[in-house]
Formats: sequence, C-alpha cells, structure tokens
Amino acid sequence: MARLFDRGWQLLRHRGPSQIQFWFIALAIGTAAGFAALVFRRAIEVLQAFFYGSPDVNRLHSFAETLPWYVVLLVPVAGGLAVGALLHWFTPDNRVRAVADVIEGAAINDGRVEKKAGLVSALASLITLSMGGSSGREGPVVHIAAMISSWVSNLIRADGITGRDLLGCAVAAAVSASFNAPIAGALFALEVVLRHFALHAFAPIVVASAAGTVINRLAFGDVTEFRLPGTTTLEFYLELPAFLVLGLVCGLVAVVMMRAVFFADDVENRLQRRTGLPQWARPALAGLLLGMIAIPFPHIIGVGYETTSMALTGQLVLHEAIVFAMLKVAAVAITLAGRMGGGIFSPSLMVGALTGLAFGTIATGMFPDSSGAGTLYALAGMGAVAAAVLGAPISTTLIVFELTGDWQTGLAVMVSVSLSTALASRLVNRSFFLTQLERRNVRLAAGPQTYLLAMFRVTGVMRPVMDEDAAEEDACHEMIAQGLFVPTNATLETALPVFDKSGVAFLPVVKMVDEVPILQGALYHVDALKAYNRALAATAAEEHS
Repeated sequence: MARLFDRGWQLLRHRGPSQIQFWFIALAIGTAAGFAALVFRRAIEVLQAFFYGSPDVNRLHSFAETLPWYVVLLVPVAGGLAVGALLHWFTPDNRVRAVADVIEGAAINDGRVEKKAGLVSALASLITLSMGGSSGREGPVVHIAAMISSWVSNLIRADGITGRDLLGCAVAAAVSASFNAPIAGALFALEVVLRHFALHAFAPIVVASAAGTVINRLAFGDVTEFRLPGTTTLEFYLELPAFLVLGLVCGLVAVVMMRAVFFADDVENRLQRRTGLPQWARPALAGLLLGMIAIPFPHIIGVGYETTSMALTGQLVLHEAIVFAMLKVAAVAITLAGRMGGGIFSPSLMVGALTGLAFGTIATGMFPDSSGAGTLYALAGMGAVAAAVLGAPISTTLIVFELTGDWQTGLAVMVSVSLSTALASRLVNRSFFLTQLERRNVRLAAGPQTYLLAMFRVTGVMRPVMDEDAAEEDACHEMIAQGLFVPTNATLETALPVFDKSGVAFLPVVKMVDEVPILQGALYHVDALKAYNRALAATAAEEHS
C-alpha cells in the first residue's frame, strides 16, 4: 500500500496534468484564487468608501467631485507614503510585483513566484487602488493567485510542468473571478502567462476558471461589468475599413501608453539619482502629482470604470474623450513609474474606449449616412488598445465580449484588435509585460531559445577540477592568463558567445578571491550545447503535449 501511495504521489508531482486527481487540485486552487480575488475587490470597495465616501466603485469620480479639493489632493499622497514605507521595509528592490513577475515565474522558475514580496505588493496595490492610484486590480490579483499556486507547488514538490499548470489554474480563476469572464480567464492564463496552448493544461485551467466564475456570480450575480444601450449596429461592408484604421490608431495609442510608463520610470530614476530622493518618497511624489491632476479631473482616480462606461454608452463629447484619454495615460504613467502598484489592463480598457469613442465621433460625423452607432467604435477601441498592451489578441477579444455581453459586433472588434496588436508588437517587445522584463534583462520576448540560456549556470554544466574527464590544469591556467575564462556566477548566455568568438573547445571556470582567479573546473562547448538542446527539447515537448 505504501509503495502504491508513493507511486501515485510521484505521478501527481511529475505527471500531474495528465492525472484525474490533478483536476481536483485545480478546482481547489481555482476556488482559493477566486476567493482571494473577491476579497481583494471587496477590500478596495471598503477602503474607497472610507476615503472618498463612495459606496459604489463604479461611481468613484462622481463622489470625488463633491469632496473638498484638499481631500482629493492629500489622499493619494497619504497612500503613496504608506506604499513607500511598505516597499522600503519589506522588499529588496522597492518594486511592486505584478503580472510580469508571474510570467517570469512561469518561464524560468518552475511556476513559482516570490511570496514575501508578493504579499507586500498585494497590500501596496490595495492601498494604491483605494487611495487615488490610477491603475487596475488585475495585476495584484494575478500575483496573489500565483502565490497560492506556488505554495501548493512547493507543498507537493511539483516539477516544472506541474508547477506551471498549477500557476495557470490560479491565474485563470483570479481573472475569471475579477471580471466574470470564464472563457477569457482561461485563455489569458494560456496566452499571456504560460504562453502556449498545450492540450494537457487546458482541462485543469478551464476547471479552475469555472470555479473562479462561480465565486464571482455568487457574490455579484450573473451581470456584466458594463451595460451597453443595445444599439451597436454595423454596416458591415461600408464600415469595416474604418475599423481597420481604428485598429492602427489604437495600436499607436497603446504604444504611446506603454512608452509613457517606461519614459516616466526612466525620468524618476534619473531624478532620484540626481536629487538623492529616498526610495520611500517616490510613491508619495507620484501621489502628489496624481492628486493635483485629480482636483480638476477626478476621472483618473482608480480603475476608471465609470468613465469607461460613459464612453461605451456615448455620454461623452469629442473633446472630453480626447482630454480624458490623455490624462489617463499620464496618470497611469505616474502611478506605475512611481512604484505605487496596480495593473495596466483596466486603464487600457478606459483609454481604448475613449480613443474609440473619439474616432467614432469623427468617423460617423464625416459619413453619417453609412455609419452605425458611434459607441461601437468605443467597444472596438477598448479591445484594440487593451489587446495591444497585453499582447493578447485572443483573450482580450473574448474579455471585451464577456465584460459587455455584446457578442453581435465580433467582426468589428476582431478587425481592430488584430491590426492594433500587429502594429504595437513591432514597436515594443511584443507586450507591456515582456517589455518590462526586457528592461530588467529577462529576455522572454524572443522565445525559449533565448531565455533558456540564462537558466543554466556554468557551475552546473562544467567538469570540476577533480573530475576524471576534467581539462588539464596547465592548459586552463594558460587560458586564464590570456583572459579566456568565465566566472562561476556566469550563465550559458554569457559563455556561448565566448565559445563562438574564440573557437576553443572549453573555457576555464574560475572563482575570484581577492581579485585572484581560482580554478574550479572547465566548461566544455559540447556539454553546454547538450544542456541547451535538452532544455529546448523539454520545452517543445511541454508546449506540444
């Protein structure tokens, strides 16, 4: 019996996704992640009601307009101070964890993410979203779910494939519970986080996504996030070219939005270096700037659902749509560059809806006899900008349908999404998240043939000095004297270019002690290539199983 139990345990840890028992674990993780997303959302509502007096998160800016100006100014500053203190005390790099870190965990850390820094990041994002930050709740919710799956993976000592699939289950459930979008939640986990559509991952992820959706509907009912007026008609043959142009416009807007965040981050980094601004004060400075913008334009506060809904129902005029879109981009850049926390998906929905409404107002005004409803352009724009930012055309198209309940305008949305994503992916590193990782020298955008090299340290592949197949020490010391060696902390990403340039069969691996190189072993070119090929084969097998 003990041997049978041990065999079953080994199967679950190493071949979990192919086992029926794994689906029950997926269901449990989905339920836990769904409840975590629900608690996070409720906590935002409670804190926003306390600070802004708004019992309805979807009418936040209307309540903020009635508050004294100093309240609107000081609440984000206080939130920034709290976030800065948390990050300074409890994280090593004063940075909030979000979706990019989950993608990194899936790719190179066997489906695990940081837990201590993740808990602090969740609290920081909660404060940000409740106290005037201009970001979305999907980033922290996805990372909270990833922490749950990481705990389970460590508990059962899951291998890489099982750990990644558990991560996908948690993410799918969190997204589904956040937006009442089961189809999009499952596809988001596959398309954005796991970045493949392997058959073995599909069933458990769908199970978890369904669990998250049930939790959302038990709490909020079977309702969509946005209610449309029901007048979205499309003159198919005449209007499709306009939606092609809208897609290109939205792709450019998405690129501007992403680059604005990165530009603001670079500016604040330079400001800190030149002025000596302490790390803990950076979010407070961002909060001050947000408060100043929010006094005349409270529309930027929070995720922006009220303004998004107004755009989708045509309650804004042209100049309002343009101004609000520009201010939201600026506010998101300030929030994220200020290290305040939160995600970028919900803000991209707002910017996209405003862009689409502005475009639709102009287009339908120029051709009133051959145009449908202007609000249809807002719907298509919402999907187009969000898809380009996330680099996820499939899941974003579906989440737009599930958020609005409007499945009749699929052709217009798909056309705009496809063009915006194709354009934006050529102007950034495929998506906002992958560009974030590239800026940290985590190169996932080019695919596993690039990032797998960074996973292998030379010490794990080298032949030690005492090995019977080790290189001759005299030859190694001669190469060290010529400067041909690699340090013990190097990876194959560093070593292989040296092989290509030098043409040698092996490289000495040295440990620097008081600037003196101490020989540890030798890395052979053939061993490095074998390790790399095995990793590529394993990745291909996982993605096509």
